Amino acid sequence: MRAPISVVIPTLNSEDELSDTLIALMEGLPLGMIREVIISDGGSKDATQRIAEDAGATFLQGEAIRGSQLRRGAEVAKGKWLLFLLPGTVLAPGWSKSVELHLKDNEPGYGRLSFVNGGFAGSLVSAWANMRSRLFGLPFGDQSLLVPASLYNQIGGHHDMNSMEDVAIARALKGRLRPLGYTAQVSAVHYKRDGWFRRGRRSLWSLLRFLVGPNRAKSNAKLQR
Repeated sequence: MRAPISVVIPTLNSEDELSDTLIALMEGLPLGMIREVIISDGGSKDATQRIAEDAGATFLQGEAIRGSQLRRGAEVAKGKWLLFLLPGTVLAPGWSKSVELHLKDNEPGYGRLSFVNGGFAGSLVSAWANMRSRLFGLPFGDQSLLVPASLYNQIGGHHDMNSMEDVAIARALKGRLRPLGYTAQVSAVHYKRDGWFRRGRRSLWSLLRFLVGPNRAKSNAKLQR
């Protein structure tokens, strides 16, 4: 039987983050979980391509719009399941067992967010993110998304958006998304650099703008969380 999961990772000058993401995936190989890893790149000028190819991943290049990159990767994927990851998201040890159990349900799911060295502020932000995901069915992309390929195609996949593409697809899957038993670990570096409150406020504002006016948010494709 073929391994069930195709992993899709959108990249753009991601050499500092990609390696850890790929290394964590190795846990799934002995269990026959991962069929392929697809790096959908937006035109990196650093060592992203070399890192991807050294790891045996399929490397694609195209326009640097994250939603488009994710969809391009999904279009060439051969697995029955799609696992979407962002570079810098590291699946904590034990993730493969949780996923193996979940595959029997044939429903989409996401990981529980945790910040590496995030301290008290990181604990608060991740607690809010995990509560938002459970209550409103709105996990962000850094939490990872596991979805049957047939369902992904049925809802039309990711839109051509560079921001809120994760929320858009979560809304399309609303009512079906389930929290999975693994943790998606994310570096706290960017939050510490920008300030936890400032970055969190910007993220919340972008989310609210999208929810009250999705067409306006979609047109503003360059807005970053």
